[in-house]
Amino acid sequence: MRNSSVSPAAPLAGQAGGEGDRENPVPAKRPENGRKAMVAGLASAAVIIACAGAVVTAGSLLPQAESSRSVPAGVAAVPAGTSVGVCPGPARLLEGAEAGTDPQFSPESETAASSVTAAVLGAGGVLPASRLSELTGRTAVEIAKEPGQSAAAGAPQELLAGIVASRSVDQVSVLSADATANQKASAAAAMKFTATDGDLQGTAAANCQQPSNDQWLAGASTTVGRTSVLMLTNASTTPATVSLELFGSGGQIQAPGSRGLLVAPGTSRPVVLAGLAPGEEQLSVHVRSAGGPVAAVIQQSVLRGLMPGGIDFIAPGAAPAVRQVMTGIDIQDAGQVASLTAKSGYGDAGPALQLTVPGPSDAVVEVKLYGRDGQKTLPSGGVITAKAGAVTEIPLAGVPAGHYTVAASSDVTFVAAARVTRGVQDSQALDVAWSASGVRLGSQHIVAVPRGGQRQLVFGALENRATITYAAITADGKVRAPSTADIAGGTTASVTIPDKADESDVVGYVVSASGDAAYGALLLQQDGRNDVSSLALLPAAAGQETVPVTISY
Repeated sequence: MRNSSVSPAAPLAGQAGGEGDRENPVPAKRPENGRKAMVAGLASAAVIIACAGAVVTAGSLLPQAESSRSVPAGVAAVPAGTSVGVCPGPARLLEGAEAGTDPQFSPESETAASSVTAAVLGAGGVLPASRLSELTGRTAVEIAKEPGQSAAAGAPQELLAGIVASRSVDQVSVLSADATANQKASAAAAMKFTATDGDLQGTAAANCQQPSNDQWLAGASTTVGRTSVLMLTNASTTPATVSLELFGSGGQIQAPGSRGLLVAPGTSRPVVLAGLAPGEEQLSVHVRSAGGPVAAVIQQSVLRGLMPGGIDFIAPGAAPAVRQVMTGIDIQDAGQVASLTAKSGYGDAGPALQLTVPGPSDAVVEVKLYGRDGQKTLPSGGVITAKAGAVTEIPLAGVPAGHYTVAASSDVTFVAAARVTRGVQDSQALDVAWSASGVRLGSQHIVAVPRGGQRQLVFGALENRATITYAAITADGKVRAPSTADIAGGTTASVTIPDKADESDVVGYVVSASGDAAYGALLLQQDGRNDVSSLALLPAAAGQETVPVTISY
């Protein structure tokens, strides 16, 4: 390239008309010599350029250096972490004014009782190290110590379980199970609250939740007589800063004080939602945390004058999606429900579906209700438009009494939850439960079953047939032989849970599904009372996870 820049200068030196030419005339034959020099320079430049092109071409044919090669992204295994479930503390009656968000609580009723039931699954004679602890970290029950030697390869991998059977609790508790062989432990727990007197009469149960940095809760209410207290629990060792997004029937609510809520490690923070969004008949809460993950649950209670209207723990449901499914929906006689809800103050005493659309576009939602004998038609027709950025409620009354699965689908993502009610007389204490949207059933879901009352597993299959296998876990740590339920598409089936199996108390189940999409819930009721609670089955333990790794600089 240096020579090629020099050669064009040759003709410039031979041009006439410059000041130097007039002072020093050149001979007549000089221009011819200049032309010869120009031709020679151009020829030399052509040779040099050709050689340079040959060198470049040859260089492109040689193997590239390692640093310039395209390296495909590899994958790296993520170490399995501890399985953690945070159980809410006992329900407590709010006392004093609700002008602020920091509550004070009065003592529970004389008959109030709270207990935790837990199951940790193992195989080959080995249980993962696991325990039920207080939020402070103090161990309350050691379920299993460090696991011993695994069974030899090829040996029968018989399932066994570590059990906590209805242990009384008076505060938040945490179930934790360590990973074994780099596999996350299969474990689950549930907390159950019951009371037969006072303003919090009824049954409230909740799964012990895996902490998260992003979760949705639907079904709260802050109108007169309705009390909603959001409980935020940080079981990690990292401080959590929580921000809340609130959605009501009129749209998103801008609430001062809903951002930057600090939850210190090993603590719980209650937030009275009426202090952020008063007078909301339907309220959904989006909980996001920076730093440590949190467990979130809403203690929801109803009091109509002096008559208790129910107590429940509203748990997080599935993330926004174009389809949401809830099962374990117990619907009472349509005529009696209509008579009750027509009375003043009882409009929310019937079953309903609540839809929350967080995005900027309205959602056209198709709702299907599947019962024991197939799909039932809703009086509303089943197709509604849910307003963007708001909560929309759809009554589920007007169908025959029974257990149902609700499937809602739309063209945009949304959040959903279904209200379940018990009791049809305004002279009696009623109860309420919220069924959160669940996950599709796969393999080895652990279901903790609290002791007492009527207990049923409710399964719903959507378009096509599904097969469910369920094996009882008993208080002696055994996993019994599984049973099978073949469920037709578009139907809901219920399985009554016995008190005992082979003379040992039933405290849980191992549930698996195959075939078409199927969903499940645990429905709890009480003989002779209007108590009700519905718990969606939790996701199964995740297998070995990997993440892509790109090497670059």
